[in-house]
Amino acid sequence: GFPREDGFDITVASEVMAIFCLATDIDDLKRRLGNIVVGYTRERKAVRASDLNAQGSMAALLKDAIKPNLVQTLENNPAFVHGGPFANIAHGCNSVLATTTALKMADYVVTEAGFGADLGAEKFFDIKCRKAGLSPEAVVIVATIRALKMHGGVAKDDLKDENVAAVEAGFANLARHVENVAKFGVPAVVSVNRFIADTDAEMARLIELCDAMGVTCVEANHWAEGGAGAEDVARAVVEIVESGKASFKPLYPDDMPLEEKIRSVAREIYRADDIQVPPAISKQLAELDATEAGKFPICMAKTQYSFSTDPTLKAAPTGFDIPVREIKLSAGAEFLVVVTGAIMTMPGLPRVPAADKIDVDGDGVISGLF
Repeated sequence: GFPREDGFDITVASEVMAIFCLATDIDDLKRRLGNIVVGYTRERKAVRASDLNAQGSMAALLKDAIKPNLVQTLENNPAFVHGGPFANIAHGCNSVLATTTALKMADYVVTEAGFGADLGAEKFFDIKCRKAGLSPEAVVIVATIRALKMHGGVAKDDLKDENVAAVEAGFANLARHVENVAKFGVPAVVSVNRFIADTDAEMARLIELCDAMGVTCVEANHWAEGGAGAEDVARAVVEIVESGKASFKPLYPDDMPLEEKIRSVAREIYRADDIQVPPAISKQLAELDATEAGKFPICMAKTQYSFSTDPTLKAAPTGFDIPVREIKLSAGAEFLVVVTGAIMTMPGLPRVPAADKIDVDGDGVISGLF
């Protein structure tokens, strides 16, 4: 017979997790599960889970899990915690059902997309909003002084020291995220999470830099003050939403060839010179273009530490290409995973797990969580 090579993906990067988060109801869940491609015949015809009549039993396992999970925050506010795909190796957004349910219950719904705007926000716009028919009114780009100084070349052990020049140098990273969000037609607010080591001079300079770009920058103190410390951010969001400036549009159309979709994200969002696509992958993309998958959006799997595929290139690098290593068809999720650089979809764990430091005493007090 023929040897078969396969492997494992971390749960949050699995196609089932993506389907779970993109399904609109139980029937859509079954349809998507049935569309999962599990192999090919000798004639290169796709064999789907529905050919094995497996969609019903898979959906049965998710019958209750698909219902949005309502929790209460520390300040007694409602929140849905539902779905968990990573934004570096998956599409990085919570479930469509949680978001659409929340929209029926509240005037304002805030949803998080993972990692930087080059990953989570791009996929939120190009995958989740495109598929669910959502039209966001505003974006909150979360920044920290520490992160900007790191992108400005400061070593981790020195991040607690005041360094206005490093804030200025690292601002190039934040500026690129702001520019990228604008390409989707959605206005942005920069929320700066204030921490104890941040100085007034650093904060003032960051606000000046944002003002020069024409983007609202608001200091958020919820780390120290809870919800009250984020009220200024909320007011800024309400103001920008009520201005009616949003005119959302995805980065690329459905009918753009798949290789051009990849190139569009690489050039427009990552600011790469081009993509490097081996001949075998170009052939695979051309074959997929001739099927229904040609209309699918793409889900880039890329390091979260840089706009490039090199995690050591900080701030806003230029003069690089994006090497495409693998294409994975997620026919049920209705997107293509584009694996780039050295990124892994089954990340390793640390030598010493966090669990080693966690304990509980005789009075039920837990220690070692933070």
